Amino acid sequence: FINFGDSISDTGNAVTHKPFPANSPYGSTYFKRPSGRMSNGRLIIDFLAKAYGLPLLPPYLTLTKGQDVKKGVNFAYSGSTALPKSFFDLRGIDVPEAAYSLGTQLEWFHKLKPSLCRTKIECDNYFKNTLVLVGEIGGNDINAIIPHKNITEIREFVPHIVQMISHVTSELIKEGAVQLVVPGNFPIGCNSYLLHTVNSDKKEDYDSFGCLKPYNAAIKYFHEHLRKAVDTLRQQNPHVNITYFDYYDAALRLFQAPEKYDFIFGKIKTFEVCCGKGDQYNLGGVCGTGDATVCPDPSKHINWDGFHLTEASYRLVAKGLIEGPFANPPLKPPPFKIPQE
Repeated sequence: FINFGDSISDTGNAVTHKPFPANSPYGSTYFKRPSGRMSNGRLIIDFLAKAYGLPLLPPYLTLTKGQDVKKGVNFAYSGSTALPKSFFDLRGIDVPEAAYSLGTQLEWFHKLKPSLCRTKIECDNYFKNTLVLVGEIGGNDINAIIPHKNITEIREFVPHIVQMISHVTSELIKEGAVQLVVPGNFPIGCNSYLLHTVNSDKKEDYDSFGCLKPYNAAIKYFHEHLRKAVDTLRQQNPHVNITYFDYYDAALRLFQAPEKYDFIFGKIKTFEVCCGKGDQYNLGGVCGTGDATVCPDPSKHINWDGFHLTEASYRLVAKGLIEGPFANPPLKPPPFKIPQE
């Protein structure tokens, strides 16, 4: 696996810049220590690697000289945007300095490629058996725009984001990638932090499950554009397999029927984060700081810290991608099942 993305799939790149404190609750459920992941345990990418019998992906920024990276590498960086910082600077929108964009991750890949393969024959063989995941990415672009623009204006940014994802995917195909995955985005209208921040008192802003309709509509609009771009890439590259991962529906079903998946549920309860402190949605304090606490059983919560989901949710999403209807076309069946524990 070669993976690009943001905190949904970062397995330890961002913490090379800003480490978690040793007693951080991140990683506490599965790894029993801060693991560089923005959750209490494993991420979708970890479950996918396990199902295909691969080791957990090493983060690019932690690689040591001579380390064998042929089984996979992870370029994802928490906070990453699809678009470069200069795009946001021009429009007076703040994005963190250290959040490397998708273009930077592509540069890292170019630097590392000679360690993966050198000759055309070598590279053809290598990429035939390598799955390249371009994202999930673009969520942070939208998050950065939300405070500055109304929901209609957010849509104007969508073609730029999609064009960048499409450009990087196209570059990876030129470099030899023939098995690719392009994931969509999660339903941000069900994101606990956004629900807490927007806190709309208009009943018509919410769907019957408690998610914010206008924000989910913006993500659906993003997906329409992304799917069209993926179709275009397929037509331009008939020798290449590109699977679209429907993260949106794979996650939405958890919010729509939490009891079916053994999560706590109720109008507010469904969206209550495991790691936080009091107030609505348990978001009165930031996970990992001050006196924020961790809930007794993270596997009963969909959301971990307001932005990221729990290991239990990521496991269900990964299951839906491999065993369910959320990968189009489906990936080849993995040799192993997604681990229950």
